[in-house]
Amino acid sequence: MVDKKANTKAEKEDQKLTLINKLLSEYLDKLPESLITELKEKLYKLELNEEQMRKVVEEVNRAYIRALVEPGEAAGTVAAQSVGEPGTQMTLRTFHYAGVRELNVTLGLPRLIEIVDARRTPSTPTMTIRLDEDHKYSLEKAKEVASRIERIAVENIAKSIEYDMVNSSFIIEIDEEIAQDKGIELEYVARALERLKVGTVEIEGNNIIITPTTTSPDKIKRLRERILDLRLKGIKGIKRVLVQKEGDEYVLHTDGSNLSAVLQVKGIDPHKVYTNNISEIAEVLGIEAARSAIIKEAFQVLDQQGLDVDMRHVILIADLMTCTGKIRQIGRHGVSGEKSSVLARAAFEVTVKHLLDAASHGEEDALEGVTENVIVGQSIPLGTGVVELFMRFPKEGA
Repeated sequence: MVDKKANTKAEKEDQKLTLINKLLSEYLDKLPESLITELKEKLYKLELNEEQMRKVVEEVNRAYIRALVEPGEAAGTVAAQSVGEPGTQMTLRTFHYAGVRELNVTLGLPRLIEIVDARRTPSTPTMTIRLDEDHKYSLEKAKEVASRIERIAVENIAKSIEYDMVNSSFIIEIDEEIAQDKGIELEYVARALERLKVGTVEIEGNNIIITPTTTSPDKIKRLRERILDLRLKGIKGIKRVLVQKEGDEYVLHTDGSNLSAVLQVKGIDPHKVYTNNISEIAEVLGIEAARSAIIKEAFQVLDQQGLDVDMRHVILIADLMTCTGKIRQIGRHGVSGEKSSVLARAAFEVTVKHLLDAASHGEEDALEGVTENVIVGQSIPLGTGVVELFMRFPKEGA
């Protein structure tokens, strides 16, 4: 008898749990996980039927949506203030990798300005490249991959390059030690120089002699630059690669960035390649990836400076910069300059130009934003200004 009662009780509890899970399954993508767990625990303890449970869950969902943001909240203004105020406390500094003078990363205010200005190329583009299973645990294999990536030009392996006025020829003295270290042979350099088609190329001992077809001083000067800048191996734009051990694996850090070319290099993990060049990310991986990069880069700058800014403010800025499908700067050539309101555009920069352009095109201003309503002296459509109150007076004698 006791066993039957226990079984019936266990069955009822299982049915109740199944019912709760079924009700909450509709809200898995609407409510946070912690709230779902709490609801599950509390509904299980309460003696409610299915209809009552449904009403509780619906009411919690409504309350959660209302709590996300107050109606009429000036979200944009709050975000601008929250990022702008601590931004004024930032130090102007450039971070250097320990022991490597040439490799540095811009941080602080200059980097934040680069991000919100949507600069096509950052002042110090860098990449973090993780390697695949076959290469990441061996220093030798990591160096092999680094040598495939690092751009080696003639100037990197030449001790000197001189122009012999008597014989009208360039004499390039190759540094054997560096050339050997980079895995480049003299014959390979000579073949690469021949492809430039600037004249005859000969090898004499440790020197390469180029006899150009021209003797014009201006052309000789430009030719010297072309010879020195000739890429022998590696990827365009990546000047230097640093191999560092992080935990039990080797990671590559680069000075310079070229995401599309690096993704094709053998030995790297294409899922774990990162660049601080947001424009490159947008071109190669798309606008959603660029949005994530803007959030990561901006938040990282603020966090490194010890500034406590809510992530949602940074997300709002990133959303505004990328909502059109292209990266727009927050400035007169981007977000602020593309506002539908004439007065808002004129209030930001180049006032007369905006007003004249708007007048010549017969534009109208609907006075829907904050700036334009402040200019004309009306209440702004935020906070209590969102609500329009009407009152119907009783008729006389009613």
